[in-house]
Amino acid sequence: MRFSAVVWLLFIGSLLGLKSPAHAQTPQTMGQIERLDPALDAVLDSSAKIEVLASGFTWTEGPVWVTDQDNPDAGHLLFSDIPRNTIFRWDPNTGISRFMQPSGYTGTTYYGLEPGSNGLALDSKGQLLACEHGDRRLSVLTKDGGKRTLVDAYQGKRLNSPNDLVVDSKGNIYFTDPPYGLPERADDHRRELDFCGVYRLSTDGTLQLGSKQLERPNGIGISPDEKTLYVAQSDPSNAIWMSFPIAADGSLGAGTVMHDATDQVGKLPGLPDGLTVSESGHIWGSGPGGIYVFSPEGKLLGRILTGQKTSNCTLGGPNRKQNWLYITADSYLLRIQIR
Repeated sequence: MRFSAVVWLLFIGSLLGLKSPAHAQTPQTMGQIERLDPALDAVLDSSAKIEVLASGFTWTEGPVWVTDQDNPDAGHLLFSDIPRNTIFRWDPNTGISRFMQPSGYTGTTYYGLEPGSNGLALDSKGQLLACEHGDRRLSVLTKDGGKRTLVDAYQGKRLNSPNDLVVDSKGNIYFTDPPYGLPERADDHRRELDFCGVYRLSTDGTLQLGSKQLERPNGIGISPDEKTLYVAQSDPSNAIWMSFPIAADGSLGAGTVMHDATDQVGKLPGLPDGLTVSESGHIWGSGPGGIYVFSPEGKLLGRILTGQKTSNCTLGGPNRKQNWLYITADSYLLRIQIR
């Protein structure tokens, strides 16, 4: 979502040194686990450690695990550094490398502090989907080729700055569109829509507005039965996660508040931001202080406290097992083992 302006100064000239401590025999760790309900033990051991995989970035976001096509037992992580307009790759064996630059803005003039890609996902073909701030679109990176624009406008008006996305089992894409990627955000003169929507892009290319109930929709995820859509709101005055019923035609019903963390804003760093949903139906969402772990019913079970402004998370890992939660938090790439 957002990053400190101080960190922007470190970005100038790409002088930040990237560090990958994961190859050390004893990985660097940080933060702690906060257990609020015994049910947390079913998905996360209270003694689990938050490992630092790499650091020295500007503002990390949008992680996605990619299984290697030639070796299904292996894989790597892709994630965005929005200010750097770059997607980085983390490999368990080789560490950090640059995957793509530019990632979200292909213009030639200055375009604010957050021009790059944000949320990343894979389509049914394993192609990389990206929410692009600067180019204000959803894109797909074609196999052995360049990018294609999937959508960049609603009813003839340009999108604000697509933020995060999730793909259902049929290939339909749900995504959020707040103004954070616009240079002047909500007050930017280039803005064409007067609301921030939650959308559904169907496989036939039809774009449907699902909801404009939230002022600042951000992270997004879908339940395993695909009957519920979860959306985080990064509004400091209304820092909530909402659930929306999904109808048979893919449209959304009225949303209801799943959890309200407004009382934590200012006490702990960060806001509700990116999220992911495990096969068990548990929701893992970044919020003030770190990652909030919810039961499938929406009950807060505990928190993974990183001590950083935490932007997003995803599940993945080698051997097609989703037993690692990868976390993007400010200048860090982290992970923690889950059950």
